[in-house]
Amino acid sequence: MARSLTTYLDDLRDSRVWRSIFRSGPGQSNLHRALVVQSNVFLHLFSVKARKRVLDFSVTWYLGALTFGAFLILVITGVLLMLYYHPSVPLAYSDMKDLEFVVSSGVFLRNLHRWSAHAMVLLVFAHLAKVFYRGAYRPPREFNWVIGVVLLLLTLFLSYTGYLLPWDQLAFWAVTVGSNIASAVPLLGHHIRFLMLGGNLVNANALLRFYVLHCMILPLAAILFIAIHFWRIRKDGGLYAGAPTTTAEKEAER
Repeated sequence: MARSLTTYLDDLRDSRVWRSIFRSGPGQSNLHRALVVQSNVFLHLFSVKARKRVLDFSVTWYLGALTFGAFLILVITGVLLMLYYHPSVPLAYSDMKDLEFVVSSGVFLRNLHRWSAHAMVLLVFAHLAKVFYRGAYRPPREFNWVIGVVLLLLTLFLSYTGYLLPWDQLAFWAVTVGSNIASAVPLLGHHIRFLMLGGNLVNANALLRFYVLHCMILPLAAILFIAIHFWRIRKDGGLYAGAPTTTAEKEAER
C-alpha cells in the first residue's frame, strides 16, 4: 500500500498539470532546494538557509511566529464574524446578541477573535522589546525596525477600531473618549477627530468608518508590511542571533 501511494504521488508530481503549477519539484541537492524556495511566491520571502543557533528558543522565544499566528487567527475569525454582522446602528448590537444566544458557537467565535486580538497586542510589544534588548535594530536592520514599529501602530489601530463595532455602551463611550483625546492634538486635532468619526458625533458615520478601517484598510496595510518585514529579514541575512561568543560560532559565521 505504501509503495503504491508513493508511486501515485511520483506520477502526480511528474504530470503536466502539476508541473504547470509547481515549476520545481522536491530535490536532494542544496541547489535544487534553493530553487524551490526562490520560485515559490510564499517561500521566497524566507531565507534559503538559516544558521543553526538562530533556531534556538532563547534567541527569539518564537515571538514573531506567535504574533503572525495570532494575526492569522484574527483574519479567519474576523471573516467568519463578518457573515453575522451588519455595520449599521439598528442592527450592530442585535447582531452581537445573536452571536451570543442564537448562532451556534457564536460566543466561542467572538471570544476567540477578542482574546487573539489581546494576545497579538501583547506579543507585538514583547517582540519589539526582545528585538531591542538583543540589539537587532542595529545596521543593517534599522529599516526593518521601523517596519516593526509601523506594525505595532497598525496593531493598536486595529484593536481600537474594532472596539466600536459591538455598538454597546462600553464601545460608544470608549471611542468618544478616544476621539476627544485625538482632538487635543495641536492645530490638527479637530480635523483628526472629524476624519475619524465622519462628523462631530459618534454615530452611524463613525460606525461605518471604523468598520471599513477595521475590516479592509488596516488588515491590507498590515499584510503589506508583514510581507515587507519578512522580506527584509531575508535580505538582512536572516534572523538576528547576536554576536558570536564562542570560537566555533565565529568560525561558523565565516
